Amino acid sequence: MSILEILIIGIGLAMDAFAVAICKGLSMKKLDLKKALIIGLYFGIFQALMPGLGFLLGKSFESFVTAIDHWIAFALLLFIGIDMIKEVFNKEQEADDDVSFKAMSILAIATSIDALAVGITFAFLKVNIIEATLIIGIITFLISILGVIIGNKFGSKYEKKAKFLGGAILIIMGIKILIEHLF
Repeated sequence: MSILEILIIGIGLAMDAFAVAICKGLSMKKLDLKKALIIGLYFGIFQALMPGLGFLLGKSFESFVTAIDHWIAFALLLFIGIDMIKEVFNKEQEADDDVSFKAMSILAIATSIDALAVGITFAFLKVNIIEATLIIGIITFLISILGVIIGNKFGSKYEKKAKFLGGAILIIMGIKILIEHLF
């Protein structure tokens, strides 16, 4: 998998964190850069750790599934993408600007579960996991800070669009992986 593909997947994975960061920014009366950095760090670190954990899980089962690994990658990315798009049409969450350890840990885990599943697919695709997790973590960190700023300045206009775009990117990457392995 190329660095460009990892960048694209990283952007897709970061969209959940971006949407939550927009909500956090919305709830701030005045932009607080310290809080924006904290939010970016939580999301970036968790988004980097989860693919690594998924990669380890995938490697544990690699010998059992190498013949169908492309189907697994396709199914996981398709499922995650569809789930993100479905969230666009669900009832909106109430936002607050709490950046306590408890609040941010829960949000960071919730927004990075899909990265765990992507990490499993990375194990089957022979991805350099250190490079991939660093790229995904840095992208999420930067996009999350941007989300706080956008949320604070422009409101919730972009939240649903970001989730939809992230889901679409993951679905497209899943289809690409399947097509490459079948043809």
